[in-house]
Amino acid sequence: MQIALPDLNAPATLILDRDHRLTDEEYLAFCEANPDLSVERTREGEIVIVPPPGGESDFRTLEAGGILHEWAKRDGCGKPFGSSAQFLLPDGSGLSPDAAWVSNARLATLSKRERRQFLRLVPEFVIEVMSPSDRLAASQRKMRLWAANGVEVGWLIDADNRCVYVYRGTAEPRLVSDAESISGEGPVEGFVLPLEEIWAGL
Repeated sequence: MQIALPDLNAPATLILDRDHRLTDEEYLAFCEANPDLSVERTREGEIVIVPPPGGESDFRTLEAGGILHEWAKRDGCGKPFGSSAQFLLPDGSGLSPDAAWVSNARLATLSKRERRQFLRLVPEFVIEVMSPSDRLAASQRKMRLWAANGVEVGWLIDADNRCVYVYRGTAEPRLVSDAESISGEGPVEGFVLPLEEIWAGL
C-alpha cells in the first residue's frame, strides 16, 4: 500500500487498522512499497513517519557514523550501521538509529537471508543525533526504549546545546556538556568520537 503525505516538519503517526497489528512481513511490505519514507514502528504497532533531518543534522549524523565506521574497521569485533538500517526489537517496535554497532557474535545468530532484511536483533550500541524536528522529551523516550530492549550503551547527541546524554542500560543518563570528545564504554570501549565538528555544524 502506497501513501501520499504532505511535507512534514514533525513526526507523524499513521494508524492503518486499530484492530489489526501489522505482522513483521506486512510491515516490511509497507516499507518496501513506500521507499521514499523514513518509517519506524512503535511497540503498539503504529507506524511513525519521520521527516528528513535537514542538511546540518545529516552532516552531524554522517560525521558521527563515519568515525564509528572507521573505528569498527580497525577494531574488527563488530559492524557499524547507518540511519537506513532498522532493528526489529523484542517488544515489537522497529527502530532506526542514526548509527549503531553490532558485535560479530550477535550478527552470527542471523542467517544470510535474515541479514538482508530488517535485523531481528538488538544492537549493543546506538547513536541518535537530534534534528530540528526532534523534541528532547521524545528523543529521550526513544533512548529509553532502546535501553529497555537491551541496548547496552547509547548516546543522544544534542549538538545545538553542545551536550551528549549517555545511557548505560536502564540507569538514568549521564549528561556530558561542552566536551571536546566522548569515549565509548562496554562493548565499544576504545571508540572515541571527537565533537568539535559536530558542535560546529555547517
